[in-house]
Amino acid sequence: MQSPPQTWIAGQARNDMPMHMPVAVAMPVPKPLPMSAFIYLASQSPRRRQLLEQIGVAYELLLPGADEDSEALEEAKPGEAPAGYVARVTGLKLDAAMARLKHRGLPPAPVLCSDTTVALGRTIYGKPADERDAARMLRELSGRTHRVLTAVAVQSGRRRVQALSASRVTFAELTPAQIRAYVATGEPMGKAGAYAVQGRAAAHIVRIDGSYTGIMGLPLHETAQLLQSVRVRMARA
Repeated sequence: MQSPPQTWIAGQARNDMPMHMPVAVAMPVPKPLPMSAFIYLASQSPRRRQLLEQIGVAYELLLPGADEDSEALEEAKPGEAPAGYVARVTGLKLDAAMARLKHRGLPPAPVLCSDTTVALGRTIYGKPADERDAARMLRELSGRTHRVLTAVAVQSGRRRVQALSASRVTFAELTPAQIRAYVATGEPMGKAGAYAVQGRAAAHIVRIDGSYTGIMGLPLHETAQLLQSVRVRMARA
C-alpha cells in the first residue's frame, strides 16, 4: 500500500511531517530607516557648504574646537601613496567629528567629512605653508598634468560609507610673473596644490578630466550616492 504524500505548510508543524524536515518561519520585513532631514558637515570649507546647498542638502556645521589640532591629522606618512593618504585623513577627520558629536551631546544625524589633495606622481601637494611654498608648488605644476583626489566619508549611527573621486588637471606653462601675480591674490592659501579651480587659476587650466566639483573639494555625484545610501533627504531635481 502506498503511503500518503507528506504535507508541509510554512510556519506550521504538522503531525504528518517528518521530524527531520525544516519548518519555514516567516520573518518580519525590517522597516526602512527614517529619512534624515539634515547632516552635520565637519568641514570649514565654504566651497563644500556651497556644493551641498547646490544639491539641496540641509546641514549644520560640526567644526573642531579650540582644543583640537586638525592640521596634525593632515600630516602625510613617509612614502604614503596619495590615494591612501587622502582616504586615511578623511577617516581620521570623521573619527574626530563623531567623537565631537558625542562629546557635545548633539542630536543624532549623519556626519560628512571630506579631504582633497593634489598629486604629481607620488608627491603629495597639500596646503601651502606660506606664499613662498605656494609659488614652489605652482612652478612644479606648471605645464604638467596632475591628479586631484577627493575622499568623502559619511557615518550614520554605526554605518560608515566612503568614496574616492580622482580627476586630472593640466596647467598651461606659467611664467614667473604669472605665478607671482596669482600668489599675490592670496587665493592659493588654504588650497591643496596652491590653487582654486573655481577662481583665478581657471585662466591657466588647459584641460580637466574628471569631476569638476571633486576638484573643488566635494564630488557631488559620489556625495549624493553616499547620502542616499544612509537616507538623507535631498531636494528633488
